[in-house]
Amino acid sequence: MSEMMDALGGKARMAKDGIGAAARDEALAELLGVLREGRAEFGAQRQMSDEVVRLMRAAGVYRTLVAKRFGGDEASPADFLRLIERIATADGSAGWVASFGVSSMYLASLPLATLEQIYADGPDVVFAGALFPPQKAVAVEGGLEVSGRWQFGSGATGASLIGVGVKSEEGPSAGLPRMAVMPAEKVTILPNWEVIGLQGTGSHDLLVDKVVVPHEWTFVRGSPATLDLPLYRYPSMALAAQVLAVVAIGVARAALDEIVAMAGGRASITGAPLLADRAYVQIELAKAEAALRSARAFFYEATEEAFAIVSGGDPLPVEKANMLRLASSHVARVGADVARTAYTLSGTTGIYSAHPLARHVQDAMVVVQHAFLSEGTWQNAGRVLLGLDTPPGFP
Repeated sequence: MSEMMDALGGKARMAKDGIGAAARDEALAELLGVLREGRAEFGAQRQMSDEVVRLMRAAGVYRTLVAKRFGGDEASPADFLRLIERIATADGSAGWVASFGVSSMYLASLPLATLEQIYADGPDVVFAGALFPPQKAVAVEGGLEVSGRWQFGSGATGASLIGVGVKSEEGPSAGLPRMAVMPAEKVTILPNWEVIGLQGTGSHDLLVDKVVVPHEWTFVRGSPATLDLPLYRYPSMALAAQVLAVVAIGVARAALDEIVAMAGGRASITGAPLLADRAYVQIELAKAEAALRSARAFFYEATEEAFAIVSGGDPLPVEKANMLRLASSHVARVGADVARTAYTLSGTTGIYSAHPLARHVQDAMVVVQHAFLSEGTWQNAGRVLLGLDTPPGFP
């Protein structure tokens, strides 16, 4: 696999002795400014710019959940989620792309020797992946020969490593969908991300043609981590839902801030009172603020409680893991509702495609469409509450 690692080139290389806190804070502030200024540009390009990815790395997005032994922060899930929330408040698409810094939790299922190769040049490795639809892989000398096409490769345009979903009847965990990890240079990105929201995520299709991936560079997503550390005992599939749901919090907050900023200065062309002076605006804004804050509090309460349990050395009960999934589905739905409320209050001002509220509501609506946050997750959460069987992988 050494030649595949060589292909990573400079994208994965940053100083292994880490980035100072002040420098990271400065990079984050710069990142947020760039995002606020460039939101329309990223949507038109259908991907984040190289500069944004560089700033995300400099701000520590991709090292936050990497083990300290590899130069990472090994921070708590709540710390990572709050970072993604801040980025999503500046731009929903950027928050979505940054959320895949969670992939270090998946990669922790790889053998230790593989992880040492991945992080040999530092912890700021940008990973992107597309699991569905899993494609049949052929067992050959040296591993699995991977070919096929996959959808929803969010952030792949800025990645140094890419994983794709495969099925094989040979090798470890035969028959289960696996992710085969390879350098981004082995993957062709097919630009076809034409959507109404989260337009800047670059979630294009991925194409791979006869790339041989060693078994030790494949893993079953959600399988136990090689590293026995509290962070990696946190349920990775639940966190995968959380990092997407928290984007809805950021987008909804941005929408509320936007309508508040508008309300005091917009007079109606019909001569009606300012938005801020209208009773229905005051009422709906108050309800939306309370709903978002309440859902957010539940979300972080469940996160911190679960991490405290695994940090204490105890396995996470299924009931607590279920709270993570339930809080994620709930906050994503509330975020979408709040963004829509802000949009509705804007009247005709928000209908223009270039207006921030139009972008916020579209981004929020796309978040809640994700399979991890869809209507079916409510049923699964309810089954857990009732002590019934649930589908594999939930919670």
